[in-house]
Amino acid sequence: MKQTLTIIAAVIVTLSATAQQFDLCVYGGTSAGVVAAYSAAQLDMKVALVCPEERIGGLTTGGLGQTDIGNKQVVQGIAKQFYRTLGSHYGTLESWVFEPSVALRIMEGYASHKNITLYKGEHLDRVEKSDNRIIGAHFAGRVPKLKIEADCFIDATYEGDLMAAAGVSYTVGREDNSVYGETWSGEYFHKRNHQFPDGVDPYVEKGNPASGLLPHIHDIPLKGTGKGDNLVQTYNFRICLTDNPENMVPITKPDNYDPWQYELLIRLIEAQPDKRKLANYFIWSHMPNRKTDVNNRGAFSTDYIGGSWNYPEASREERAKIFKAHEDYTKGLLYFIGHDERVPESIRREMLRWGYPKDEYVENNHFTPQLYVREARRMVGEYVCTQKDCDHKVTVEDGVAYAAYAMDSHNCKRVVVEKNGVKMLKNEGNVEMKTAGPYPISYRAITPKRAECDNLLVPVCLSASHIAFGSIRMEPVFMVLGQAAAIAAKLAKGGAVQDVDSRQIVSLMERNPYLDGSTPDILIDDNSEYVSLGDGWQRKRGNMGFGLTYLIRLAGTDESSITYTLPKGIKGKWELYSYQRMKGKVNKQVHFDVQVDKQRLEKDIDLRKIKLIGQVSGEWISLGQYDFKPRSKGRVTITMPESKLHSYADGLLLVKRE
Repeated sequence: MKQTLTIIAAVIVTLSATAQQFDLCVYGGTSAGVVAAYSAAQLDMKVALVCPEERIGGLTTGGLGQTDIGNKQVVQGIAKQFYRTLGSHYGTLESWVFEPSVALRIMEGYASHKNITLYKGEHLDRVEKSDNRIIGAHFAGRVPKLKIEADCFIDATYEGDLMAAAGVSYTVGREDNSVYGETWSGEYFHKRNHQFPDGVDPYVEKGNPASGLLPHIHDIPLKGTGKGDNLVQTYNFRICLTDNPENMVPITKPDNYDPWQYELLIRLIEAQPDKRKLANYFIWSHMPNRKTDVNNRGAFSTDYIGGSWNYPEASREERAKIFKAHEDYTKGLLYFIGHDERVPESIRREMLRWGYPKDEYVENNHFTPQLYVREARRMVGEYVCTQKDCDHKVTVEDGVAYAAYAMDSHNCKRVVVEKNGVKMLKNEGNVEMKTAGPYPISYRAITPKRAECDNLLVPVCLSASHIAFGSIRMEPVFMVLGQAAAIAAKLAKGGAVQDVDSRQIVSLMERNPYLDGSTPDILIDDNSEYVSLGDGWQRKRGNMGFGLTYLIRLAGTDESSITYTLPKGIKGKWELYSYQRMKGKVNKQVHFDVQVDKQRLEKDIDLRKIKLIGQVSGEWISLGQYDFKPRSKGRVTITMPESKLHSYADGLLLVKRE
């Protein structure tokens, strides 16, 4: 698909109350839902994309512009096409940071496919089943008595509402570590990250328990390290602001503003007098065109700890109240930071430079309508992903996507603890543990148990333990799983999704990743037979480069080279890219020698002059475009000079241009 960044109005369908017939019904307008619907449409399926939301794209269009990646290898198929379309807009191969409005235009382009009927503002009312099969889903919203009948259904919501209504097994909260033999799923106090320093008093009147607890502290008993409970990690908003006065709506005092709600922040500031910058209290990620993606940082920030506990199982009306509480808390916090005189002047002055962007979320008063539902229901399906998958202690044979992000859980509660006889405040639940590198996600993790439902796929609220879900729950991964689910729905041919051969899903993703017949990229990874190593190079496994492994030459070794032999039989114009690690103390002097028949390029590149943007440790460096004939011979030699720093090398990528 050749994607253009033109605004395409969503088609809102008004139909009679009779059942509407489709090959596939996708419920949920998240990024996974849009990609699933588009993928199925590309496979000539008639698709209903039914969205409780008015704005499609979920968090990807709702402010999460600082993409959580983990490793670029995990981003395949339509998901990669999405980030490359962003790259075309911003003038790069791929873009992992972006404005919400730009992402929305791309998602609307996908949803405008001729084979997709888009319903907005439709909430699931009930599900009809016959034995273990969904035969229809009823919705309440704009279309009176809307009923969708389809051969297959995909639940792409962040909440798992269709899955739950279909009677599929699920869980909410954190498993006890003993359930799956894990170490990070249950109760846990992180000593440093997003934690209060010792000594912060939790009481309204300092030192007086009888005066009561300050707001946002939870008077609940602790269970002990590793013990499970029904708490979910906290939610927040990913906030888009701007410092461009010409594009700014000022941050004003919101409804229900109560400065007392932020008393804990004042106590925190008092406890760390050396922290007098805005960035000490927020992750302030800069997006293009003078905008931001603001996220939680520290012990008291945008995370509304405790406010999300009831959300997964709440009714529509109750969720609206929870959403409003989060909105009031967040808007109030932004106003408080800029205007309360107890906040250090240096922080207030920084905050007052920022406001809401006029050109974002125009339909919602310039504030995101998407709550960051980090975790809600999680299916208990044919296979449960656990910490063992993340740690490579188990490797499934039926993987249809990869995950690579750290096992990440935000705090779940804020409690009073006693240390050395002193009562003080601590946050509980934050976990940030590395995985052993990219790992496959089992196809069985997106399928329910056969006896419960055989025509439903769940790519978002998939089957995983709390801590494994904390690694999987990233927008690019959800998109890839959405595409895999759509392909599975096509392959099922109206039968049981559990009977689909995962190898067929992977094969199609590899042969036709964009599902449009375009030529896929050619990747020569570091462990390929086409790679010849010089002296001193070692291959290691981990998350330090692109893919499962990378090459390293230790500091202090002599100059050495790596040669990539280009495969024969390719033709046309291709652009060559070399993946180079740039983050950290690494050798950044690289010499490239490229030869394709009589076409020759030699150049030195100083990687210090290339800016890394987003959560990446390296970047694809263009080595130019080359014309290939069927019998062309080519090679790329990368030479690293002697250095006191480690040298890294990784994959070579060929992208078809004509």
